[in-house]
Amino acid sequence: MTIVANALIVAGLFFLAVSVLALLIMPDLYTRAHAVAKSETLGLMLVFGGLFFRPELELSAAGRLAFVLVFSLIANPTAVHALVRAAKRSGAEPWTVVDQELADHELAEHRP
Repeated sequence: MTIVANALIVAGLFFLAVSVLALLIMPDLYTRAHAVAKSETLGLMLVFGGLFFRPELELSAAGRLAFVLVFSLIANPTAVHALVRAAKRSGAEPWTVVDQELADHELAEHRP
């Protein structure tokens, strides 16, 4: 059981590290929020799943751990959604790359 627990915890830590990396390299709030919300939630589930398989976990601690996991699974996506919605309402624009030649060509086609 310890091997399974450690494997789940390591996999969860990998996804949490991916979350941190995504936070550092993504260009804007929207892509950062999406990448972090998905990988952080999965990493959290894997780490908690690994903790459930640890032999030294007592029943009372498992109950508290389950409560924290359920709360996190509800709160994390909800918080990210609220953050992105507030950013959108405040006027935060998504980062885009504009192909200038393509944009000029499209403008030229629509001019009389």
